[in-house]
Amino acid sequence: MRKQSAGGSAEVFRITGARTGLQEDVRGRQRRYIISMSIRTASVILAVCLWNVERHVAIVALVLGAALPYIAVVIANAGRENAPSLPSTFVTAPTPPMIMPPRA
Repeated sequence: MRKQSAGGSAEVFRITGARTGLQEDVRGRQRRYIISMSIRTASVILAVCLWNVERHVAIVALVLGAALPYIAVVIANAGRENAPSLPSTFVTAPTPPMIMPPRA
C-alpha cells in the first residue's frame, strides 16, 4: 500500500477485491463435499428402504446416489481457479473539470 505524497497524486491500491485465504477456501470446499456426500448416503439408504415399497422413488434415489459423487468432486474442486470479477487494481484520482474556452 502506498502513502499519499505531498502532491496528492500517488496511486492508491484497492484490497476489496482480494481473494479469501487458502485455509478458508479449503474449509469451504470440504464443507460442500461433506454435505454432498451426506445427501448421497441418505439417498442410498432411502433407495434400500423403499426398494420393495416404492420402486420408482427408490430408482430415482439410487440414480441420485450414483451420480452425486462425481458432482460433489467437481463442485469441491472448483475452488480457486476462477476468481470473481475483481475491481480494478488502482483507484483513479478524480480529474479536475475541464475549463471551457473563452466565449467569442
